[in-house]
Amino acid sequence: MKQIKRTNVKFKEYAQNQMMLIPPTLDEMIDNNHPVRIVNQVIDQLDIDPLFSKYKGGGTTSYHPRMLLKVVVFGYLSNIYSSRRMEAALKENIHFMWISGMNTPDHNTINRFRSERLKGVLKQVFGEVVELLVAEGLVNLKEVYIDGTKIESKANRYTFIWGKAIKTNKERISRQLEELWDYTQQLAQEELQDRTPTTFEQIDSQKVADTISKINEALKDKPVSKKVSRKLKYAAKNWPGNLEKYDDQEKILQGRNSYSKTDPDATFMRMKDDHMLNGQLKPGYNWQISTQDQFILNYSIHQNPTDTKTLPSHLEQFYTLYGQLPSTVTADAGYGSAQNYQFLAAHQKQCKNQR
Repeated sequence: MKQIKRTNVKFKEYAQNQMMLIPPTLDEMIDNNHPVRIVNQVIDQLDIDPLFSKYKGGGTTSYHPRMLLKVVVFGYLSNIYSSRRMEAALKENIHFMWISGMNTPDHNTINRFRSERLKGVLKQVFGEVVELLVAEGLVNLKEVYIDGTKIESKANRYTFIWGKAIKTNKERISRQLEELWDYTQQLAQEELQDRTPTTFEQIDSQKVADTISKINEALKDKPVSKKVSRKLKYAAKNWPGNLEKYDDQEKILQGRNSYSKTDPDATFMRMKDDHMLNGQLKPGYNWQISTQDQFILNYSIHQNPTDTKTLPSHLEQFYTLYGQLPSTVTADAGYGSAQNYQFLAAHQKQCKNQR
């Protein structure tokens, strides 16, 4: 066996079971300029009364919302979005241990906090952080730069509903119903006297069901072709239900051109080209942001595929958040429209009144 020649190399002491008279604290192990300290300092200054209002009280004790908010924010800052990974970090990562005060909420608690407790409150918390930046003189609320980007939904891209398809299907039912009515008048005009609907342009499930019932009654003893008979059976079985379904779908659309069955809030939009320079039509959202000196001052999520229709709503949310409007708005030509120019003209007058 070959002998290893020893040298004068010295190694640092390595003793895993070394006892310490005064063990170090977590605070001593974290750098003074680490981002976790900034998150801790900023959130300690926030007014989180809106979060407190989400707790009803009674029963067992709850984890403090300020602690949970710090954990979630620092998790996102560290590119940790999974509640299970946050749960693991609270037991393994000294930065999470320090900011949580050694509390160890499980993934269900973290998930409920951000999906239920933060719902409707997160935007207010965001606004308070921006106002802290304003107080420090890092940004102001007078000048903003607005731009948008598309973010893809996790919805199934093959389960979409199109507004044009609904309109086409309703028009087809209306046209075929009118053809059946005209056919019935030719065979049983007397039976249909004083019972003719005023028009078939506007139809609903009840009107269709009543009309088909009248047609069947009028043709009861008449020689009807097999094709018409099959059509009437199909219409009675399917058309009223289909129209109810179309009405429900139009309520979900609310003027949009499409939505996904697995994420009804998502609209199908043209995304950025992929690596093969192919345009991708996918369910997603239009995310608008107002920035200044690389700080985000406002954000809003829209269901409109184009930027043109997002500007008024985005600025109205800015006003709701800060009680004032920016005096200068910079955006690209994608926001140009007569409606937006009119809105900005009125908005400019409001800004002058604010001064």
